[in-house]
Amino acid sequence: MSVSPRNIGTLSDRGEQTPAAGGLQAGLKNRHLSMIAIGGVIGAGLFVGSSTGIATAGPGILLSYALVGTLVVLVMRMLGEMSAANPASGSFSAHADRALGRWAGFSIGWLYWFFWVVVLAVEATAGAGILHGWVPGVPQWAWALIVMSVLTATNLVSVGSYGEFEFWFAGIKVVAIGAFIVIGLLAVFGVLPGVHADKASFGNLTDHGGFLPHGPGAILTGVLLVVFSFMGSEIATLAAGESEDPRRAVTKSTNSIIWRIGVFYLGSILVVVSLLPWNDASIKKEGSYVAALDSLGIAHAGQIMNVIVLTSVLSCLNSGLYTASRMAFSLGQRGDAPKAFARTTSRGVPLAAILASVVFGFVAVFFNYAYPKTVFLFLVNSSGAVALFVWLVICFSQLRMRKIIQREAPEKLVVKMWLYPYLTWATAGLIVFVLGYMLTDTKGESSGRTTVLLSLLVATGVVVIALVRQRVRQGRAVGTAAERP
Repeated sequence: MSVSPRNIGTLSDRGEQTPAAGGLQAGLKNRHLSMIAIGGVIGAGLFVGSSTGIATAGPGILLSYALVGTLVVLVMRMLGEMSAANPASGSFSAHADRALGRWAGFSIGWLYWFFWVVVLAVEATAGAGILHGWVPGVPQWAWALIVMSVLTATNLVSVGSYGEFEFWFAGIKVVAIGAFIVIGLLAVFGVLPGVHADKASFGNLTDHGGFLPHGPGAILTGVLLVVFSFMGSEIATLAAGESEDPRRAVTKSTNSIIWRIGVFYLGSILVVVSLLPWNDASIKKEGSYVAALDSLGIAHAGQIMNVIVLTSVLSCLNSGLYTASRMAFSLGQRGDAPKAFARTTSRGVPLAAILASVVFGFVAVFFNYAYPKTVFLFLVNSSGAVALFVWLVICFSQLRMRKIIQREAPEKLVVKMWLYPYLTWATAGLIVFVLGYMLTDTKGESSGRTTVLLSLLVATGVVVIALVRQRVRQGRAVGTAAERP
């Protein structure tokens, strides 16, 4: 179901959202936005989940990362086009509302909010596990409570405090990966003194069963394993709405996505599979990055990576809470959530939206400890494919929004999607293909099929609610018009 362009309204009469619209304040500085954009593509999943991908696809996992990275670059280009033309706190949800109809903005907005509040629970538990290992006297659940409470307080102070925390969290991640790549490459080329790099060689890419030891099909299997570690790339477009120059921030973030993915994902994974044979037992046992550092004889490699992973977890928690609350704020502004969500404090903080997000996050943390194999597993699986749903909605929104912008405000097309509309359709087709391929994965409680089917179940329920609400509103509007003299 969709609406025609004439029912969408012009960019001007819908109201272009300025940084201070609805009470939000332009509290994010350029350095905040730059680091949020850079660090947004580096999640804890890169450090923790890459070992499984390497074990599954061998060195060919590089092609899996390259394929998903290309997909993210294309989707971000589309989102950048729409967000640069009309910056909004709800980003793609607001664009879907405008391009496809109220039902689409409502549905994808609430699904995205649901995804991030579940992520809050996952990351809080992961961070609590690391901290409990360091200070076992404090129960793991208490660490989760402490971490969530501290970052909630940070977000409640001001958007500037969120930006400052994220600046340093992202900075640590960027420096750590940069140092890892430099050290690793020096070791591979044999010019790093004082380390044991007897296994390091680019020959590891082909010497142990070939570049694709499990065949070409493993590339697609690898895609399923790595695709969700890229979620978060779109945070910069949400945060740009609270910067001094949203259009410049979005343009800069969109234009830099290629090198960010190329360096931090492809570059670091290339180093891992060059330092060690892909089938080295330590990769699966210790984690890919820890095993790579250990292979060089670097002391305390495990603890070093634990610090970096904890930083990534805290960064993800911080950004997740921010992102969920801003999406709730945007939904409240558009009348798709309680009006209280759209109210802000004197500092421009959407208090109710933050508290509602964190309360659900706390509830999800409780389920993780009390019902890990039932309720929490359902929450994780039913939100797992939301990233792909979001990307698909961005594709269809951009197809409609390009025509609207060209007709009403062509001067705002400062960022353009390449080869429109052909590349947009190709990207949408690739996303649908990945979702379809996930249905062939039937292994484990969190198999691809389970994730897609449960995510579709939840998404269908939200869409039905959205359509019913839209029908009721239309009925009321007709009734009101009929009562007028």
